[in-house]
Amino acid sequence: MNKFQGTGVALVTPFNADGSVDYNGLKNLINHLIDGGIDYLVSLGTTGETATMTKDEKKKVWAYTAEINNNRLPLVAGIGGNYTLAVAEEIKTFDATGYSAILSVSPYYNKPTQEGIYQHYKHLAEVSPLDLILYNVPGRTMSNMSPETTCRLAHDFKNIIATKEASGSFDQFNQIMRDKPEDFLLISGDDPITLPMIALGASGIISVIANAIPKQFSDMVRQCLAGDFKAAVPAHLSLVEFTRLAFAEGNPAGIKAALKHSGICGDTVRLPLIKASTTLDHAIENELAKLTQLV
Repeated sequence: MNKFQGTGVALVTPFNADGSVDYNGLKNLINHLIDGGIDYLVSLGTTGETATMTKDEKKKVWAYTAEINNNRLPLVAGIGGNYTLAVAEEIKTFDATGYSAILSVSPYYNKPTQEGIYQHYKHLAEVSPLDLILYNVPGRTMSNMSPETTCRLAHDFKNIIATKEASGSFDQFNQIMRDKPEDFLLISGDDPITLPMIALGASGIISVIANAIPKQFSDMVRQCLAGDFKAAVPAHLSLVEFTRLAFAEGNPAGIKAALKHSGICGDTVRLPLIKASTTLDHAIENELAKLTQLV
């Protein structure tokens, strides 16, 4: 389980100006993150604009990400959806070469009951060749996975090893930490509350903003995990404005703007998402410059 301690990064998918996948940009990003000291990579989560990608594109991106990573860091694939049998089939046919786990979002749009969510993950756990990380993000799915359901799954299936919690509810985090198996990981799904979640006992974060500032963010997370909150709090506060700007017009438009200014990849996103506005783009550029000077 130690491979999912610390800072994981939900990779953006770089696109060329014509909307095609920019594999050179993806290579630059992966190397940028590894050089920046992050702990593991997550390919094709929400930040990767997975909802706008074809099955063939996803297969190629997963394979290329594994090739460039070359086993340097643990690698997680985002495979989820709102039709259980289709998700199960995608997991069963997934080429797991180079991957350590699958991150699977709780079913969206359908608004299933807690028993429906349990049965969904039960089916996935029974067919998955890799360990599973649950992903609760009710702001996107419109369906919250309760702490009781999370812990029930954690106790019932040894290959369900963690949850990425993006509910924003500390009441929910408290219940999960109290009732989960000892070796089950609570992972922050929200950059701004990483520090208090680690103070509560979370194992780290699957981050968006660390795409652009891997060293600054992963250093702060390591300070938290070491219990050095005297050093971590100023580091955390220094990232507040950049984090706010990164999400001001949605994800991943803001973080792609930052990556553009860092020379990692372009800022193209696929409709219905659009690029950051000119005003936001300039603000991100200025804040990024301040953070870069602090390294």
